Amino acid sequence: MDQSLADRLEVGYSGAVYDVLRKRGFPNQVLLSSIRPLLPEQKLAGPVFTVKGKVQEGLDPHETLLQWTGMLSKAPGGSVVVCQPNDTKAAYMGELSSETMQFRGVRGFIAEGGCRDSEFIARIRFPVFCTHYTPVDVVGRWIPEELGGTIEIGGVCIRSGDYVMADRDGIVIIPEEIVEEVVAEVEVVLKTESLVRKAIMEGMDPQEAYLKYGKF
Repeated sequence: MDQSLADRLEVGYSGAVYDVLRKRGFPNQVLLSSIRPLLPEQKLAGPVFTVKGKVQEGLDPHETLLQWTGMLSKAPGGSVVVCQPNDTKAAYMGELSSETMQFRGVRGFIAEGGCRDSEFIARIRFPVFCTHYTPVDVVGRWIPEELGGTIEIGGVCIRSGDYVMADRDGIVIIPEEIVEEVVAEVEVVLKTESLVRKAIMEGMDPQEAYLKYGKF
């Protein structure tokens, strides 16, 4: 895992990443707006490790917990776990799971699904993005069927090895093949925006500032 690349990306923000991707011909890399951060002030970035699962009612509770903890064991340190549970009922992150992932160095968790024990997770400040809260858990009804493969959320294809940048404005997926170039371009955007801001605060007309720096 390239921690330096993840850390550099996390300095940015989703709008800047989106702008760079749009200019490169990738305008449809934003996940569903219904997936929101547990703590709005938190940002999350890093290489993706995907989880895909399915509902299967009547499963043995012990077996579901074995498979869930097996998933926790396989989530790489330094990654962001992105889960497509294919279910809108249960919570896919909770107290023990978040603490385990945090201890093992996972950067955060994103799911098109629910979360529980949210007060505890907020207290330990493990970054979680989810669609809703619910006390319903996965026991006896859900299993992860594929780890580290390809998933889809809101029409966006997400592969393990792609990168994600998430904040309160949204979640953007960066294809692995272009991530180094995108991160470098985002850093240029941040520097240019600082120059535009400084010029305007010193009295330059905003249109003149835009024409001078090519960014607004």
